[in-house]
Amino acid sequence: MRLAPTALILAATLAVPAAGAPAADAAKPMSATAFDRYATGKTLFYASDGHAYGAEQYLSGRRVIWTFLDGECSEGVWYESNGQICFRYEHDPEDPQCWSFFESGGGLMARFENDPAQTELVEVNQSREPLMCTGPDVGA
Repeated sequence: MRLAPTALILAATLAVPAAGAPAADAAKPMSATAFDRYATGKTLFYASDGHAYGAEQYLSGRRVIWTFLDGECSEGVWYESNGQICFRYEHDPEDPQCWSFFESGGGLMARFENDPAQTELVEVNQSREPLMCTGPDVGA
């Protein structure tokens, strides 16, 4: 695993829209099929409240790699549950993280359904480059 190049992280941070996220309540959440079609093969960078939040690489077979842009990554899988896209990561396999994703003109908006008042993420950049994860448990 690798951490995204610094230039992409900077671009993700600088590309954060000044206005708030689109009103998700007016849109219909993406289906698993639509989400898979949109995300697979990409690395998406997300912001929350105007600040870089993290990035996720979407691999084939509904596999993912997540980072908070700190060099540490966590592998996982995603699946559909009750119309939501849920993620289960190796660091916490018993606590799935479920989201509703919405398409907007500028990319995706994601609402954390475990606590909808807590987190909304906005896609600020995307790449076909893999994440590069640097630690702490990487290497010999």
